Amino acid sequence: MTKQALPTETLPAVQLRVPTHEDAFVWHRLFDDPDVMEFHGGTSAELSVYEELTARQRRHDAEHGFCLWTLLDADGDPIGFTGAQPWPHEWGPKGQIEIGWRLGRAAWGKGYATAAARATLERVRAAGVRDVVAMVDARNERSVAVTRRLGMRLAQTLTTPVGKRDALQFGLAL
Repeated sequence: MTKQALPTETLPAVQLRVPTHEDAFVWHRLFDDPDVMEFHGGTSAELSVYEELTARQRRHDAEHGFCLWTLLDADGDPIGFTGAQPWPHEWGPKGQIEIGWRLGRAAWGKGYATAAARATLERVRAAGVRDVVAMVDARNERSVAVTRRLGMRLAQTLTTPVGKRDALQFGLAL
């Protein structure tokens, strides 16, 4: 992976916070949309999934200094999540740190994902992470565009074990 300088552009202000227990309810509401979940299984997840996910992210933050943070707009309103975590699956980039983002539909197309991903890169770099990956469904043009804005490079194409979809693995040296 080659080290890339991030291009500058005007992006919205974002804030990142460690997810609270209450954020499980927020994430459930924001992501209860078939369009939002199109590349994440296609259907909304149960509230219990987000309760477990937010709890796991609090542990990741305590252990690693980073996690999937709740993403807030300039007014402090939650609009999704972004962040980094160790790759959680037995296939793909095992042992690597994955960055990712998911926004409620009302926040799409406004630069939030790119702004949040850049903030994530700054935080994981400060935590001592030397390189990151992003795993993106090959059909998810919006997320592929974010990886390009970050200067990430396509490392490989994989087939997911569930759903048998093409997943693109992007990489970036920090």
